[in-house]
Amino acid sequence: VQLQASGGGLVQVGGSLRLSCVASGLFLRMGWYRQSPGKQRELVATITSDGRSNYADYAKGRFTISRDDAQNTAYLQMNSMKPEDTAVYYCNAKPIYGTDYWGKGTQVTVSS
Repeated sequence: VQLQASGGGLVQVGGSLRLSCVASGLFLRMGWYRQSPGKQRELVATITSDGRSNYADYAKGRFTISRDDAQNTAYLQMNSMKPEDTAVYYCNAKPIYGTDYWGKGTQVTVSS
């Protein structure tokens, strides 16, 4: 199983980025987590195979998660970005059976 995340980078406050995560198959649920220096990894958003999404409070209204099962890809559109969004973002995939898979992180930096 492989999860390939991309789309991170440097953006100014108020700007936007879109992260992509390409999976090597279909998963029950896909999502994004993030980790800032000195902090624990935290949920950003998840989306199930039937399209149900879940967001952390700080992401509601600014971030949108979506998935394209034909491409085995999940996306995270991030708008109105803030300095506190700076973190390494990790793609996560939950199979029907077994433990979750994690991709390598992609760095997102929001400059003020």
